[in-house]
Amino acid sequence: MNTPKLTYPTAKDSLYPLLKTRLTGLIDGIPHRISNLANASALLYEALTDINWAGFYLMENGRLILGPFQGRPACVEITVGSGVCGTAVQKDRTILVANVHEFPGHIACDSASNSEIVIPIHKDGQIIGVLDIDSPSLSRFDEEDHKGLESFVKTLEEFL
Repeated sequence: MNTPKLTYPTAKDSLYPLLKTRLTGLIDGIPHRISNLANASALLYEALTDINWAGFYLMENGRLILGPFQGRPACVEITVGSGVCGTAVQKDRTILVANVHEFPGHIACDSASNSEIVIPIHKDGQIIGVLDIDSPSLSRFDEEDHKGLESFVKTLEEFL
């Protein structure tokens, strides 16, 4: 049985509330963290336009380790403080980068990526990972994406 692809709104003020609703429907009552993150990355990859990678890095022994994602193969380990993901963990805040080639210490897992947003994920007051989304376009992410994706992560945190 072939399920037709859902069409998502292009207006971000409509898109992000819909993504939160769909995410809740996918993960509410499902106790499997990796499965939930896999579905979350698939949802973002399907719904967001002009992206080439959407996924998670998870904290393990003081390092970020590649988790579920959609896109091309990626770096497996990232040190806290290195690249955009490691900097987001070190500073414990969302990092939005208009041009990754101008970001000091950027880790180029995919040379096609030009902009990036990374949001820390918390559990019991500790960072347990990050949501990382890349785009082949410069300045792809803006404040609406920042707020919408932070809200998406807050929903994830409720269920992880």
